Amino acid sequence: MAEEIVEINDDNFETEVLQSDKPVLVDFWAPWCGPCKAIGPMVEDLAGTFGNQVKFAKCNVDNSPITPGRFGIKAIPTLILFKSGDVIDQIIGLVAKSRLEEAIRKSL
Repeated sequence: MAEEIVEINDDNFETEVLQSDKPVLVDFWAPWCGPCKAIGPMVEDLAGTFGNQVKFAKCNVDNSPITPGRFGIKAIPTLILFKSGDVIDQIIGLVAKSRLEEAIRKSL
C-alpha cells in the first residue's frame, strides 16, 4: 500500500476521517473483492497526485464491520469522500479514474 494511504478501522475512523482538517477519500474494500483490487491502483495513483490536499484512506470491511454499516454500505468497492465530517460524494463499484478525480477536485 502506498505510504500516502492511511489504513483505517472502527477504532480510528472518527479521528482519521471525521475530524480531519482536509477532505478524506475512504476506499471501503475487502481482499477477496476483484473490483476492489482493480480500483486500488487508481486510488494509489490519485493519492500520489492529490496527497498534499486530500487524505486517502482504506477500510477493510471484513475487519471493521461497524463503520461500513454506519454509512449504509452494501456493495464494495464503495468510495466515500468526506469534508469537515460530512459525506460530500459516494461512488459505488469500479468506475473510471476520471470519475474519482472529478469527485476529488469538487472537494477542494
